[in-house]
Amino acid sequence: MAAAAAGAGVGLELIGAAAATLLAAVLVAAVLGRRRRSRPGSPLVEEKPAPDAGCAAGDGGTDVIIVGAGVAGSALAYTLGKDGRRVHVIERDLTEPDRIVGELLQPGGYLKLIELGLEDCVEEIDAQRVLGYALFKDGKNTKLAYPLEKFHSDVAGRSFHNGRFIQRMRQKAASLPNVQLEQGTVTSLLEENGTVKGVQYKTKTGEELKAYAPLTIVCDGCFSNLRRALCSPKVDVPSCFVGLVLENCQLPHPNHGHVILANPSPILFYPISSTEVRCLVDVPGQKVPSIASGEMANYLKTVVAPQIPPEIYDSFIAAIDKGSIRTMPNRSMPAAPHPTPGALLMGDAFNMRHPLTGGGMTVALSDIVVLRNLLKPLRNLHDASSLCKYLESFYTLRKPVASTINTLAGALYKVFSASPDQARNEMRQACFDYLSLGGVFSNGPIALLSGLNPRPLSLVAHFFAVAIYGVGRLMLPLPSPKRMWIGARLISGACGIILPIIKAEGVRQMFFPATVPAYYRAAPAAE
Repeated sequence: MAAAAAGAGVGLELIGAAAATLLAAVLVAAVLGRRRRSRPGSPLVEEKPAPDAGCAAGDGGTDVIIVGAGVAGSALAYTLGKDGRRVHVIERDLTEPDRIVGELLQPGGYLKLIELGLEDCVEEIDAQRVLGYALFKDGKNTKLAYPLEKFHSDVAGRSFHNGRFIQRMRQKAASLPNVQLEQGTVTSLLEENGTVKGVQYKTKTGEELKAYAPLTIVCDGCFSNLRRALCSPKVDVPSCFVGLVLENCQLPHPNHGHVILANPSPILFYPISSTEVRCLVDVPGQKVPSIASGEMANYLKTVVAPQIPPEIYDSFIAAIDKGSIRTMPNRSMPAAPHPTPGALLMGDAFNMRHPLTGGGMTVALSDIVVLRNLLKPLRNLHDASSLCKYLESFYTLRKPVASTINTLAGALYKVFSASPDQARNEMRQACFDYLSLGGVFSNGPIALLSGLNPRPLSLVAHFFAVAIYGVGRLMLPLPSPKRMWIGARLISGACGIILPIIKAEGVRQMFFPATVPAYYRAAPAAE
């Protein structure tokens, strides 16, 4: 009798699991199966501007001033310069940057790099191909490959030293005769009757100068001191990254990023050269253990090290003992621009998301493609008010890509972090098991994360499919009042995670961009 009851229980569990999985699959298929309404024909003129299409400015002919020459600023300078604009880039420090983030370019970002003609910037820097992720939890792991079957064999993610990549892009931009890179610190925007006319900056030698152009684009990064004049920044710092470099370390899954769902929050490993692996340990909150006192090394050895895969344990301990430990706060900031005649914000100065998913460079490069296409038909940038009104469409046209990556980054960080709340931990386990199912259950979310299929509806479908899958598991083998209560809290918690992020991104612009008037804004008439 006991054996029969056990057999019946197992049978019920299998049937219930199958039903939960089927329900999740139906939800995903229902949303993904809907045809997106095709965007109406673009009002922009498709003709290419002549190489000398830039307009003469009062100080001798600069069309665009770009503040900052990081990933966004350098790529934008090359892109606009290639289109014939006369570009003046002012960067605080033109030596090679040394950062612990901005080292992983998703496949969607690599496609944008190709579109901009910058794909050779990942060559000759010992960049590594990234083909997907490996997810680890409680001794188990699952491999999640990027869905690259429909793309050219060269398309994949790339990981590298951030500074080497930026220097390659700076060199490419500076190779154009109409692009000038100058080292200097921009101290303020020059404004006249509500219109930005240029910038005031201090040169490398300390000389105070002014530069003028009809359009100033601010790309001075996450620490921007100019953004307050152009947006309403609401910067959140949910955690900090502690960075290490592991040398001559063989990851369990070559050419894959590794995500360990550790306690209290995720740990990342990915190659940045043929001999080095970057480790980023997420520490919740804004305060981290002291490096100088040895408190950090002790934390990494006693709390973090026992949770990492045994294959890389020795390399991890060696990296701690070497002492090159660095930290960086993780910032998120929704885009909340103040449309300002004569000026525009881009890159991390404009919009940030948690770096867990490595989506920042993909968003920046996608934004540059959108802006390039908007500016291409314009021969004259001097009508600041008309240009400002026209460029309001930029904020809507960028949303499908940017909002999908931003929302996924914020939601995944919360789901992947441990919690004392049992419902949150059930959601975490459900997410791991859902991705482990493979097929559409892993391909869909990874296509979103990689920037290959940035569709907000697909994101919402998969997120709630995970929640429903988690509730289905809780009802096995038989539902109980306690399990039903946890299931209800799981659904409520899922809503509490994703809905505030969507609200901050803008529901209308994210899901219904075609209903925003700026979506159809036509280019100002050429003089």
